Amino acid sequence: MNTEASKRLKAIAIEEGAYLKSDRPIFRLSSGKMSDHYFEGKKITLSPKGAHHVAKMVLDELSGEKVDAIGGLVIGAALIASAVAAIADVEGKNLHTFIVREKPKEHGTQRLIEGHLKEGWQVAVVDDVITTGASVLKAIEAVEEAGCSVVKVIAIVDRHEGGSDELRKRGYNFQAFLRLKPPGELAIEEPAASTGH
Repeated sequence: MNTEASKRLKAIAIEEGAYLKSDRPIFRLSSGKMSDHYFEGKKITLSPKGAHHVAKMVLDELSGEKVDAIGGLVIGAALIASAVAAIADVEGKNLHTFIVREKPKEHGTQRLIEGHLKEGWQVAVVDDVITTGASVLKAIEAVEEAGCSVVKVIAIVDRHEGGSDELRKRGYNFQAFLRLKPPGELAIEEPAASTGH
């Protein structure tokens, strides 16, 4: 992992207002738990320089892997995957994207997975923030049920509340760029020890 790129990402996060901290627990997390700090990943992935920088970091992280497609659970993953695919195309790389819905669409094709995913493909699953890991694991389950292999899992921020530990315990190759460890200070994440699934 590129430490300088992570430092720049941290600066963008602060500049774009993605990192929020309070003197009391006012932020409700997806897990239902209340927290005095919060990372609003969409503030980065919906900003031009943030989306571009994250996409470059993800592509760099995937440079040693054979990856056919990138995606994850809506909506955080969709923003990251789209930016990564656009930058990949500029660099002459063909990287497909997909999103996993919370539940299958009730009309039209009634798909759970939208976009481009073929059985046998090797994929990367992304998300903006990982807390318990529930969103990422839901995406991984859908992808594996579609006959694909998950070779890398990447998050912008790891809150270190069990999700990354669970992914590594299950053998997934996980990396985050930033971390929010108690007492909730935003810091650069350490490079992960390489594991494979």
